[in-house]
Amino acid sequence: MAATHGRCLCGRTRFVFDPEGVLWRGFCHCESCRRATASPVTAYLGVRDSAWRWVGPAPSVFASSRGVRRHFCPACGTPMAYQSDEYPGETHFFTATLDDPEDHRPDYHAFWNERLSWLEISDDLPKTEHD
Repeated sequence: MAATHGRCLCGRTRFVFDPEGVLWRGFCHCESCRRATASPVTAYLGVRDSAWRWVGPAPSVFASSRGVRRHFCPACGTPMAYQSDEYPGETHFFTATLDDPEDHRPDYHAFWNERLSWLEISDDLPKTEHD
């Protein structure tokens, strides 16, 4: 299968991964992700660290909490990826940054207990209170 590519809004920060390295795909409703993305919910996919790389200049990194690193484009500010000591060996990429996000439909909802009550979600995906 062909490599999957993603990029920020301005195109400076780019990444590529082998689709065989995808570990999971999901929505996150936690407060931290809402604040980091300025959105009511975000979609991520977890990729094995050995299956992806930055293309061109690496993004800037913000340590948002202990053991958590959030990667973003220093030029346009687009959130690009999330890494946590809690998930060694994998990096979480924002599905919306993919060149073709249609190929990576989320399979579940994480932190359902932190969802915003005014956002109506009617899918039948599994809903967990953690990740």
